[in-house]
Amino acid sequence: MYRVNTKHIVRVFVLLSIIGLSLQPTFATVDNDNGPELPDQCSSIAAPYGTKLAYHVYANGVQIYRWNGASWDFVAPRATLYAEPNFFGEVGTHYAGPTWESKSGSKFKGTRVLGTGCTPDPTAIAWILLERVVSSGPGLFEAVTHIQRVNTTGGIAPTYAGSSVGTVVEIPYTAEYYLYRADKSAN
Repeated sequence: MYRVNTKHIVRVFVLLSIIGLSLQPTFATVDNDNGPELPDQCSSIAAPYGTKLAYHVYANGVQIYRWNGASWDFVAPRATLYAEPNFFGEVGTHYAGPTWESKSGSKFKGTRVLGTGCTPDPTAIAWILLERVVSSGPGLFEAVTHIQRVNTTGGIAPTYAGSSVGTVVEIPYTAEYYLYRADKSAN
């Protein structure tokens, strides 16, 4: 089995651009030490000044919606977080709050930064930037100040009506989360 290394992919794109080939990936790629390269329409979710990339995790789960009689209300996410893009190496979970929790017990509870977000793929949930409300415990999420959700697939609310008020559906989704901490060298 082969494992894809993001740095190698980026190097291939750089090499191809140097020799004159133009490739435009449809996903965000890591081309620096501070997170993904974002499409122009997603500049609002750029990592805030004074932060530095701490971790990059991959989510595989569901977005949960409840029918209110007129539309689908978002309830919560439920996903497993992995260290590798092929969903290998479980490192934690993502659930209501929104909360991210590592297997070591550290937690990050966030809120969406107002005025941020973009939807590069209309068939998938938006790419967003979240800021810390509270974090606790030692581990992966310790001292995390911001999280970007990018490279989403699926997860959008159904377009059909629910069968009865209170009907709950779980829509599969995947995403990448980039976790940032304060960059002490930026001071």
